[in-house]
Amino acid sequence: MRLETLSAPAGAFKKAKRIGRGTGSGHGKTSTRGHKGRLSKGNIRPGFEGGQTPLQRQMRKLKGISKNAMNIGIFRKEYAIVNVGQLDVFDANTVVTPDLLLKTRVIRDLHTGLRVLGDGELTKPLTVHAHHFSSSAAGKISAAGGSTEVL
Repeated sequence: MRLETLSAPAGAFKKAKRIGRGTGSGHGKTSTRGHKGRLSKGNIRPGFEGGQTPLQRQMRKLKGISKNAMNIGIFRKEYAIVNVGQLDVFDANTVVTPDLLLKTRVIRDLHTGLRVLGDGELTKPLTVHAHHFSSSAAGKISAAGGSTEVL
């Protein structure tokens, strides 16, 4: 197969509608825009919804950073996330702390705290210190013979 032999399948491209080329074409005179009216004149701004409050003005109170928006982002906590499967790289009976995870580059930034989630499998007993554990993560750590400690 060579690049110059490739072509689009039949029906992939539709021929453009040629408007304003005389009445014989079927798309002449008003050029498929109907008669009179604001839409036929071509002076309507993008996003205009016919006088209804536009979507971007309806949504402004929900999120974002501006005078009028409810800035819920300043209260949001962002956690560094580690799955149980990522902890399997450590030796048995290691005390896994957020500092150790930062030092070994398992996480790049601690943010507000550390959350341990239950994706993956753990085969070694570890003592894990974190700010939050999901129930499945705590179950898998204790099933492997380890322990959890909430900071």
